[in-house]
Amino acid sequence: MRIDGSGTLRASCVLCPNPGPMTLEGTNTWILREPGARGVVVVDPGPHDERHLERVARTVQEQGAQVQMAVVTHRHPDHAEGARYFAELTGAPVHAVDPEVRVGGHGLSDGDTLEADGLVLTVVATPGHTDDSVSLLVGADNAVLTGDTVLGHGTTVIDGDDGLGPYMDSLYRLRDLVREQGVRTLLPGHGPILTAPAEALSSYIAHRESRLEQVREAVNAGATGVGAVVDRVYPDVDEQIRFAAESSVRAQLRYLASRGELPAGNEP
Repeated sequence: MRIDGSGTLRASCVLCPNPGPMTLEGTNTWILREPGARGVVVVDPGPHDERHLERVARTVQEQGAQVQMAVVTHRHPDHAEGARYFAELTGAPVHAVDPEVRVGGHGLSDGDTLEADGLVLTVVATPGHTDDSVSLLVGADNAVLTGDTVLGHGTTVIDGDDGLGPYMDSLYRLRDLVREQGVRTLLPGHGPILTAPAEALSSYIAHRESRLEQVREAVNAGATGVGAVVDRVYPDVDEQIRFAAESSVRAQLRYLASRGELPAGNEP
């Protein structure tokens, strides 16, 4: 499926050329605009890739529009590192949960409303991938921008030993939001758009629950320590991304320990 230029009536993707094991085809920078309006919101400017950032600014300019604000879904460099240069290019503030990522902008809290020339976005706190992760509901498009909480394909790395509990809660919350708000499209931070959001979220939840069961079985079979569990649960993992598997297993073990589901002596 085409990624660059994909989207909805109000959202259009500009794909950053930074493909890799952790970024899939690259970072999706989203240009959001109410039809016929001049004001634009840019979500996740991307890494400090000047050609990409200048392309995003030029695309907005060619539409006869102007960036009113940028929003960062979470602090990771492939989404946020280019924020300062993008602010310099456009003169627009950058809003984010993490104050280190903001550029003349304000913080983001669950339930906040962002408005730009008729465009309305609602902030949905979805911690787990990082503790500062947010999603954005575009109600008029029945769409949600998910950052790295839900990807176009593959699964998300949990950044932090205690992140799995919040991440599972975020997945359940997004699933409820899809049902309650009639969401038809998920616009991820990497990979193609998802047009079956309920199925995608159910699949994500089932995958996490399956992995947790595999970790339980590995521990019960005698695996002790993160490395030993990775060897059993992710036997074919590429060494380039083994650190991601270790991060996930560490989070899974902490999650199970918090629920009293690990034998004594197996807490990470």
